[in-house]
Formats: sequence, structure tokens, C-alpha cells
Amino acid sequence: MDTVLGVQYNGGVVMACDQSNAFSILVKQSNLDKLVPMTEYSVMGVSGPQCDANNFSQYVAKNLQFYHYASNQEEDSNGKSLPSLSLQAQAHFTRNELAQALRRAPYQVNLIYGGIDPMTKEPALYIMDYLASLHKVQYGAQGYSGYFCLSVFDRAYQKPTSETTLDDALAMIQQCIHELKTRFLFAQPNFLVKVVDEQGIRIVSQGADPLDN
Repeated sequence: MDTVLGVQYNGGVVMACDQSNAFSILVKQSNLDKLVPMTEYSVMGVSGPQCDANNFSQYVAKNLQFYHYASNQEEDSNGKSLPSLSLQAQAHFTRNELAQALRRAPYQVNLIYGGIDPMTKEPALYIMDYLASLHKVQYGAQGYSGYFCLSVFDRAYQKPTSETTLDDALAMIQQCIHELKTRFLFAQPNFLVKVVDEQGIRIVSQGADPLDN
């Protein structure tokens, strides 16, 4: 019942997720952060069982961190570590790990990988499913939210990416959240929205603080 959304705009990406951790008929948590930072400039939104989502996202993040320490430790003008791999390389590394696991012990996760290359200032958004198919997209939705939000994106995403602003992207995300709260059978009261741009990763809005236990 997870919701993960992503929209690319001129200068970055906006990603959003619901904050519910549900199992069967129970809601265990309502302040979960499903948008996991991979580097200082990239985020992976994870949809799926919490055990698989947490294990796979941490596995990828720690491998990227290890590769960074082994090969490069440069910083940019913001004092943030420059990733050793481009955003495209990160997405393909993630896809390769998911494909290899598919033949051993599959992870039941569907992903949206988004961010910006701090060197070229070019944003990108990738969507992956649990079968390790990878596509570069302008917007995407994982989970049941796709039934509601893809039509919203199709209608609202009219301008070219080069002309789509941050405000446009945030407005699309809010339209999707409103649609889900209005029409989706299951209640998802809290949503977390993050922006990834040349300044790094920042939280725009949250229904509940992920740090609260």
C-alpha cells in the first residue's frame, strides 16, 4: 500500500512518499521516511515490504559510500561530497544489484531513483520495478498510487522539462496527494516531500517527523 512519487523539473527533482508502515490490517508506524538518501545529491524512493525496503536501500547506500571512500573524496563549493559515480551509473548499479538478487533471493521492492549530477547540473529520474527493469522518466509513481497519479501527471506535465519550475513540480505532487486522500480506499494521512537540487537534499513538507519514535 506504499506511495512513492517523483517529478523532474528544470534544476532538480521532487520526490514524495506516504509515511505509513502497514502490515496486513495493522498500521505500525505513521512517520516513516521511504525516501532514502544515496549520496548528497540523490535519493531512492522505496516501495515494498519494510524488511526488503530497508535492507536493499541500506545495501545500495553503503556500497555507494564505500566506492566513494575508495576512489574519491572531493567536495564541491557547498562543502558536500561529490559522488564518485554519475547519477546514471548509480541507477544502473542499483538495477544490476536488483537483477542479481532476482536470481538468488529477490527483493520485493519497486523504486524511484532521482537526483542531480553536481558536475553537469543535470537532473534525472529513473523508475525500477522488482524485476529490475529500468527506465528514465520525467515523472513516475510506484505502488497503488500509480492508478490515481499517472493520469494527474499526464494532464499536468504539459511544458517541456526545461520550462517546468519547482513550483510546477510541487503543485503536481500536491494534486496527487489530494487525489489519493480523496479517492484511495486506504488512509494515508502523512506524506513526506523532498527536493533534490544543486544545493543538495532538503525536506519541503512532512506530515510527521521521521525522527520521532
